[in-house]
Formats: sequence, structure tokens, C-alpha cells
Amino acid sequence: MCARCSRCATWLLLALLAAAAGACSEDGSACGDAAPDVSRELGLGDGPHVERALGDGPLADLGNDADVASGDASGPVRLFVFSRTQAFRHGSIGAGVNLIKDIAARRGWLVDHSEDATRFTATNLAQYRVVVWLNTSGDVLDSAQQTAFEGYIKAGGAYVGVHAASDTEYDWAWYGQLVGAYFKRHPQIQGATLHVETNSHPATAKLTDPWMRTDEWYDFQTNPRPNVTVLLTIDEASYSGGAMGNDHPIAWAHTFDGGRAFYTAMGHTDATYSEADFIAHLEGGIAWAAGVP
Repeated sequence: MCARCSRCATWLLLALLAAAAGACSEDGSACGDAAPDVSRELGLGDGPHVERALGDGPLADLGNDADVASGDASGPVRLFVFSRTQAFRHGSIGAGVNLIKDIAARRGWLVDHSEDATRFTATNLAQYRVVVWLNTSGDVLDSAQQTAFEGYIKAGGAYVGVHAASDTEYDWAWYGQLVGAYFKRHPQIQGATLHVETNSHPATAKLTDPWMRTDEWYDFQTNPRPNVTVLLTIDEASYSGGAMGNDHPIAWAHTFDGGRAFYTAMGHTDATYSEADFIAHLEGGIAWAAGVP
């Protein structure tokens, strides 16, 4: 139990009560009439198995951000990569999963990947340091699953959203606050110039300004700046079709409702997940969310 966070005791009690009431077991076998199709993957290789990795993930405070209460702070960082789609499906999801597996193998982290929403229970989520929403779209969780995820964040859990994660759950206002802003529109894929607002955050520490790259550039329904720390902006003069004006955030981080949240709007193309700068960007964002150096 995290000594720094009084919410941990409540979260553990809720998890035990959920388990006693017949909620999903940790391996998913007690969810409904059929066991969910869950892929538990090691950072290297494929296959439905429970992974083991060397190394550890000591909890580290970064600045004055929220403590990390979910997951085992004394053991390896464990990530849950969730990529369910109920609207547009990105062909780059596989490349994104493979990149996160590669990062995990190098860092000594553990990765579970699934598109099964029944994994969103108090019992199951409690084992993860970070839940990564990778190019999700549409309404992917029911109300009970939403409540479980809210409880996970409130207990000190962490969220990482990639690209279409902002094109997800428009009717769930809490999620909109967590991700920071909802997707509105985008022009065609093209090159553009990004500006680094700070190098003090792990997600931008290795980036140089300006950063020029090609992707699908999102406009958002609102500017998230009042509620988040903006890490990257895009220069709308450097490409065609941007509609947010002189202040157009592309990546940001914040603490929300007891947990950490990092979002990057990049990640549409397969090529994105093999770019060294993007790899450093995503790895830094996940590490910050997990509370590790």
C-alpha cells in the first residue's frame, strides 16, 4: 500500500469487494459467459502468455505532480495497452503496440495488450502503473467500466492517450477532461513544423526546436492550454488546413482527479512509430505517467 496516498486503502477495499462479488478475475476468466480474448505480451516477441522481464521500476516523484498509487511501485512498471475501436480504425495500431513492446523490453517493463473492455474492472486495473489508450475510437467502455477507470485514476493511476484517443468517448465528460481536449477535424497528411515549449518534461527532454515531421494534424474542439501543461505546439503557417490559430497544442500533460495524464496527437502513420524523435517523445510521456525516470 502506498504510504503517501490515503486513497490506496479505499481502492484496495473496492478491488476486494469487486472480486468477492464475482467481478472479472485478473486473468479475465470470470468476465461474463466467455473469457475475453486477451493478449499478454512481453516487450519482445508475440503470443498469449504472461510475460516476465528483468529490471525494476522504482517510483520517482517528478516535480510536484501526483503520486502514483496504482500498480506495484516496488516492482517492474506494468502497462495496459488498450486499442479498442468502435469508429475509425487506424492501420498503425499494430506498429504502435510493437513500439510500446520494444520500449518495455528495453526498460524492463511489463506489457499487457487487449481490445477487451471487460478488462476494465477495479481488480484488474489495480495491477497497472499506466493505461495507454492507443488510437482508440468511439464508445469503447460501458458505464460500469467507465466507473472502474475513474476509480483507478482517482487512486493515483495514470493515463497515456495516443492520437485518436481524443476521438473517443465524446459522451463521457470526465474522459474529455482527462484527455484534455476532444478531436474536431484534420486536413490531409502532410509535413509541418512543431515547436517545443519546454525541455524540462521527459516527453520533450530529447527533442530539438523546431521539430519537422509528417503526420495527420488534429484540430481540437477546445484549446486545452488553460487546464494542462502544453509540451508541443504546431505552426499552422507550416502546413495547410489548420484551424486553431496561433496557439495550436499537439502534446500536453497534466494531473487530473488524483492521477497523471499525458496525451500526444501524433501517431496516425506506421512510419511515426519508427521515428527516433517520436519514440523518445512517447517513451518519455509513458515514463512520466508511470512516475519513473
